[in-house]
Amino acid sequence: MAARGSAPPIALDSADPDAVDGRQIRAAAFQRVRLEYTSGVLERLGRAPSGRALVVGSGRGLLAHGLARLGFTVTAVDPSGPATALAREAAARAGLAVAHRTGPAERLDVPEAAYDLVYLADTLEITADPDRVMERAARALAPDGVLVYDTVNRTPVSRLVYLVAFQRLPLTRIMPAGRYAARRLRTPAEVAALLARHGLTDGGTCDFRPRDLRSLVAGTLARRRGRIGDDALAEAVGCELAPGSAPLVTYLGHARKGRL
Repeated sequence: MAARGSAPPIALDSADPDAVDGRQIRAAAFQRVRLEYTSGVLERLGRAPSGRALVVGSGRGLLAHGLARLGFTVTAVDPSGPATALAREAAARAGLAVAHRTGPAERLDVPEAAYDLVYLADTLEITADPDRVMERAARALAPDGVLVYDTVNRTPVSRLVYLVAFQRLPLTRIMPAGRYAARRLRTPAEVAALLARHGLTDGGTCDFRPRDLRSLVAGTLARRRGRIGDDALAEAVGCELAPGSAPLVTYLGHARKGRL
């Protein structure tokens, strides 16, 4: 246990119950909007939540497990071996037959043209080679398949949140230094160009944000101090879709292999 009054350790993909894992905190806070957005995209396209799905950047498996519960047969890939192990344990506890694998997004080792849905999570704002990631994702999509992604915009506000609050300020720090860098934050226009370069038709973006700034700060602090668990974080932060708003920090988007 961390000493009373001491800062909790920042450790991604750690099984240590005292560690603050910013990846899992984000995944828990984003879970509801990720699934809501994906379900909405599929409904608008006349698709059922079924078939084969690939989650890239799956972390401890929250999103992959959520898609499995919707009806998909899911393969989940993450670059972290410890995260993959934790995800497998969580899937086993929940009785979910999700195939968890370890591997980098830039070198996806999955069948070509095999997936009806590919979701890029915790990836575009991390990779130094977005073209390689998108090329691999597009190759994995079946004809007429759907790509969904979420990422971080490059704005003054997003820099303040991700580069300062999440990485530097002792009170709100949840990530190790260097996890995010301004050059790896992607604007919607940059992602649209990336999609076009790899034969994907852009379907647009959707802003999402915490219910308010106080809920974000309060939820983050409560999780850091161990007052709430990951299962309560989504409700504490209250992320909501904000269609029609210009994304100041985070946003979702989708594209299709073929014409929309």
